[in-house]
Amino acid sequence: MSTLDKIGSTVLRCIDPERAHGLAIGALRLGLVPLPGVITSERLRCNVAGMDMHNPIGLAAGFDKNAVALAPLSRAGFGFLEVGAATPRPQPGNPRPRLFRLTKDRAVINRFGFNNEGMKAICARLANRPESAVIGLNLGANKDSDDRAADFARVLEHCGRHLDFATVNVSSPNTEKLRDLQGRAALAGLLAGVMETQAALPRPIPVFLKIAPDLSDAELADIAAVARESGVQGIIATNTTLTRDGLNSPRGREAGGLSGAPLFEQSTRVLARLSALTDGEIPLIGVGGIGSAGDAYEKIRAGASAVQLYSALVYRGLSLIGDIARGLDQLLERDGFANVSEAVGTGRADWQ
Repeated sequence: MSTLDKIGSTVLRCIDPERAHGLAIGALRLGLVPLPGVITSERLRCNVAGMDMHNPIGLAAGFDKNAVALAPLSRAGFGFLEVGAATPRPQPGNPRPRLFRLTKDRAVINRFGFNNEGMKAICARLANRPESAVIGLNLGANKDSDDRAADFARVLEHCGRHLDFATVNVSSPNTEKLRDLQGRAALAGLLAGVMETQAALPRPIPVFLKIAPDLSDAELADIAAVARESGVQGIIATNTTLTRDGLNSPRGREAGGLSGAPLFEQSTRVLARLSALTDGEIPLIGVGGIGSAGDAYEKIRAGASAVQLYSALVYRGLSLIGDIARGLDQLLERDGFANVSEAVGTGRADWQ
């Protein structure tokens, strides 16, 4: 962690979490944050669902909800970015406070509720995106929608021409009954509409499915089957959890989704299970609790073709991206892997 990151993180942690997040985005946009640019090597370069990436480290959705910092984030060292979630109409989300730091646990709880400026505003910014970056959009549904399943396809239709990939997010715990769309029949119908929209885009793009970590083995098997049948090009495992086991922070019982270090084991086990269920035929993106190069490597060895992080940035700052990338390169070299893809799934049995 750089000295500047230490100072910045210390200052920001003295401020209300949501306000601090807004200040961090503002500092990025103003050019006040030193950025390393592209971080890559022969070992780190990878291809995921047809997308060439400088490295397999991505920014998870939620950090830049409204796509306002695409240019600086594209120079922050990530191999790919995911912004959003975007809903068809703007919505304010849930009442504040709705973001909580759990410092003792290196974790975060949020109950934002898909607060965003809507697909039209977000699409206008995506139209001016940096062309050299790999950028995706997390698709969401309005809380008061009459047809939530159709909302995902509407956002994709409106924004798809400016994207490299899109993610169907049916796993946020902060929109009532949204997770019900992970059931086999509901998910199959939803994805059919999204994939029909994808096929009609001027340039069809990969569609990923983001799932919850709080699923039984039977539910995971259903999701794997529907993913195969629908033709989605990847699965993101996982979103935040509703579990609260082993937390030490005073705000640990706040309602919402828990992310950060406590999620690592749970999300990695789901990832490994999905890797086995899909026989490695569908690229998986590992998310949940990554805070070091070792964590990223564990996700890859459990079955992930790439990884994403967000919560660790609250505690470590953006310099963490370079630390993870360089450390991952060294771990791959240590174990004799010429590239990321050679390492994918090699440690899956350790998590089953």
